[in-house]
Amino acid sequence: MSEPAGGHGGPPEFEKPKFEEPPLDEAALEAGRLLFAKECTFLKGVVALDGMPPDDLPEIAFAGRSNVGKSSLLNALTGRKRLARTSNTPGRTREINFFDLGGRLMLADLPGYGYAKAPKTQVRGWTVLVHDYLAGRTSLRRLCLLIDARHGIKDSDRAIMELLDTAAVVYQTVLTKADKVKAPALETCIARTTAEITGHVAAHPVLAVTSAVKRTGIAELRAGLAMLAAPGKLS
Repeated sequence: MSEPAGGHGGPPEFEKPKFEEPPLDEAALEAGRLLFAKECTFLKGVVALDGMPPDDLPEIAFAGRSNVGKSSLLNALTGRKRLARTSNTPGRTREINFFDLGGRLMLADLPGYGYAKAPKTQVRGWTVLVHDYLAGRTSLRRLCLLIDARHGIKDSDRAIMELLDTAAVVYQTVLTKADKVKAPALETCIARTTAEITGHVAAHPVLAVTSAVKRTGIAELRAGLAMLAAPGKLS
C-alpha cells in the first residue's frame, strides 16, 4: 500500500503529508509533454490481484464515477484517440486496465463506480478488486480521483475518499468536463471542492481542473504526474 510519506502501511490516523512539488515552470511542462508523448502500451486487464503486472514502475491510478470522463481524460493525457475505450454505456470497464508509459510510468484505469444499473454481484466484485488493489499495490504513487465539474463531489466519491484516507493512498482530485460548466458555476465548484478536500488527510492539495475536449489543464496535470515517474531520458 502506498503511503504519502513514502512508507508502507500504517494506522488510519496519520499526519497530513506535506507536499513540496517543484513549481510547474516551462521545464516541468515540457518534461510532462515529452513523457506523455512516449509510446503508451496496453499491458493487460485484470480481475484479481494474482493477475497484476509486476510493480517495478511508479504507478498512477485513475478512478471516478461511471461516465465521469475517465477514458476521455486518459486519451487526452496520452494524445491518443483510443488508448482507453469510451462508451455510451456507463460502467463498461469491469477490470483494472494497465498501460506502460515509455517504461517510466504505469497507468492503471480502475472500474467506474456509482452506476446503479450494474448487477449487484458485479458491483461487489469490482469493489473487492479495487479495495484489494489499493491495499496491496506497493508501487502506487498517486490516485487521480475524477469528479464531474457539473455535479461536484457526491456521496459515492466521499466513500472512496474515506477509503483512500484510511489506506494512506495519496490522491489528487481532478475536475473533469470543465468546458461544460459556465464560469460562475465552475468557480463555485472549484471553491467547494477545494474546501472539502482540505479536510482529508491523504488528499493532494492541488486541485486539477480539466477538459479533455478543450485540453484545459492537461499540460499541468501531465507535468505533475511526470514528477512521479521513474528516472530516464525524456527526449
